[in-house]
Amino acid sequence: MRRVFGVLVAALAMVSPVGAAEWSLALHGGAGVIERGQYAPGEEAAIRRALGDALADGQAILERGGSAVDAVEAVVMALEADPHFNAGVGAALTSAGTAELDAAIMDGATRRAAAVTGVTTTRSPVALARKLMATGPHVFLAGVAADGFGRAHGLAQVENGHFITPARRRMLDEMQKGGATAGFDLHLRFGTVGAVARDRAGNLAAATSTGGLTGKAPGRIGDTPIIGAGTVAENGACAVSATGSGEIFIRARAAGQICDRIRFGRQSAKAAAEAVIADIGALGGDGGVIVLDARGRVVFAMNAPGMYRASVTAGGRPSVKIFADE
Repeated sequence: MRRVFGVLVAALAMVSPVGAAEWSLALHGGAGVIERGQYAPGEEAAIRRALGDALADGQAILERGGSAVDAVEAVVMALEADPHFNAGVGAALTSAGTAELDAAIMDGATRRAAAVTGVTTTRSPVALARKLMATGPHVFLAGVAADGFGRAHGLAQVENGHFITPARRRMLDEMQKGGATAGFDLHLRFGTVGAVARDRAGNLAAATSTGGLTGKAPGRIGDTPIIGAGTVAENGACAVSATGSGEIFIRARAAGQICDRIRFGRQSAKAAAEAVIADIGALGGDGGVIVLDARGRVVFAMNAPGMYRASVTAGGRPSVKIFADE
């Protein structure tokens, strides 16, 4: 039986005296059935450290006046390198037992964006998306062409096995032995990673990276690399990174819908995020979003028991959370 959860929203309005944060940063490491008592000894603490370390990488960039784009890329690269999450090392495996990785990045100041899907040999998919955004002219590359672009531009290449961990191999084996529908295990912990940032110049950026769903069909594409579904950034509106039931987030136009509600509907980021997560839930989807509005205020919204998440704003203390009731 499907587990249904109400919309749970934690809103952090960390605003400076002049009405806008000097800079802000938030990240996620996935959402889903994340509950107390399910972790191996030391695992929860290790995940919290990983979230905090990635946050610190982005914070250092923003504190020294770096760009929001640089910050979100650095955060996501750090999370891609950590096997606790479903992105880069530790990515979910396809039904064929391979890792196919997706990523996207967007600059809210220029609305330049880039995405890659079906990446199998480029060490950092988000760095690949960033390189594509910087060089153009295309916005979206897939598979062999995406990895070929990475090689041509000097990005580090690895064997596909670099991304595969014993834990992910075991998850696939258990799913296939049990005959579960590919990728739709009701107790799945989505481990997609993402970040949103506002820099000192007031520019927004977003980036997201994922391995997709365990047991997915080779070639399957979720919401992560689709601009306006899993990733979006637009100055004056918001920056969004999503995680969850990718097919549903695509149908809901989740990230873009949130920005449209803010920009054209004049809703707060909190109200917009709540409404979209409710819409996703009504369509049968689970997951969450991180949203940063034009003033640098952070909102986390989810309809699941937990979401790996962290945030920090200029002058504030870093916050790292896992469970919905934190």
